[in-house]
Amino acid sequence: MIPLVSVEMMRDCDRRAVERHGVDTLVRRAGVAVAAQARQMLGTLYGRRIAVVVGPGLNGADGRVAARTLRARGSLVDVVTVAQQPHEFSRHDLVIDAAFGLGCRRDYVAPRVTPGTRVLAVDLPSGVDADTGRILGRPLAADVTLALGALKFAHVDGPATQYVGELRFADLGIEAPLDSALITDHDLAHYVRGHHDDHKWRHAVSALAGSTLMPGAASLVCQGALCAGASMIRLESFGKVAKSLALPPEVVRVREAGIDPRSRSVVAGPGLGADAASWLRDRLKDLDVASVLDADALTPQLVTLATRAPRVLTPHIKEFERLGGEITLQRIAAVRSLAARTGSVVLLKGPITIISSEDGRLRIVNAGTPALATAGTGDVLAGMIGAALARGHEPLDAAALSAQLHARAGAALLPYQGASALAGSVGAVLSRFVGAQVHTA
Repeated sequence: MIPLVSVEMMRDCDRRAVERHGVDTLVRRAGVAVAAQARQMLGTLYGRRIAVVVGPGLNGADGRVAARTLRARGSLVDVVTVAQQPHEFSRHDLVIDAAFGLGCRRDYVAPRVTPGTRVLAVDLPSGVDADTGRILGRPLAADVTLALGALKFAHVDGPATQYVGELRFADLGIEAPLDSALITDHDLAHYVRGHHDDHKWRHAVSALAGSTLMPGAASLVCQGALCAGASMIRLESFGKVAKSLALPPEVVRVREAGIDPRSRSVVAGPGLGADAASWLRDRLKDLDVASVLDADALTPQLVTLATRAPRVLTPHIKEFERLGGEITLQRIAAVRSLAARTGSVVLLKGPITIISSEDGRLRIVNAGTPALATAGTGDVLAGMIGAALARGHEPLDAAALSAQLHARAGAALLPYQGASALAGSVGAVLSRFVGAQVHTA
């Protein structure tokens, strides 16, 4: 995970890092990291024209070190201060924005760049509020932003996300807390944790999904859960839908009402329809096993049911608003508020997926693609989270790791299915990803 911190917390982390390493060492590390990122963007440095806009603070110092490093590698580098900056850069291959970083509190109007000129922002695009993502003036939209030490909220929330471009990270040896963090592929190493004495009930999932109008949702939930490590699924649908579905042998069609007490988690809501509200309420009241509520289970009446076990809510924007959540420019605050109010982990789906626990701990997944903006992909994700809960993951981690893996599967399909992947294809490709992550205790 990559830490995500406020300005105040970052200043504290910087202070402790300076005490340990010295400011010159940290500035040198940052400048070298910026130069390395410039090389990745340009491919070769010799003879390339690079402009570096430097401000009066540490961001500017980082930029000056980067400029010296790039000159030493044969680049033609122009260093200009904020006071000297031109109206437009028109003769450069790359512009490095090192004007203002963490402490920007005033409007900044960045120079324009001609088409084809790439932009690298040091830590943050200059002209954004690091805590809120509010725009201050006219920032320069970056192709790549190299976050230093930790991510800031503006990298993943608020209007500033439109200016960040591709987000990269250099830790510089700065230690920061992980109460809030961005999930990476490295975190998936133990997503499926096997045990030598596993049996079919150890990771069993109960699914309440599918109806006459939406029978496929049940299949997609089961597909996601099985790919993510569920050992068995007990499926109950609204009506007699389950009988008509072609399902894997690990899925048991349930006739009697109620959750089997041997199930380790419950996934409820996908494809049930509004008519199933009372049917669903009867099965969810007094639930004492971890649950995932999605789609038609995301109503104020069902979410406020008493529960003695952890619960994960997985709304998209409209469902979030239906639960009383208010979508603002700062979505993180809105998700945290709903999580606290409902006593649940809340996962708000979107291009940047935000997950908050009841106590305000935060996980961010920004690996999503437009390929996942299709019907049914959320059903697959709900099944995955249910399986992760059944395998013993803490609810916040179950939701976050599942969302990361789900996003990676969608990205893998992008070259083959374009901007819209079929939900069934997402489920099918999951097996390859999960198979590479299995660890046995």
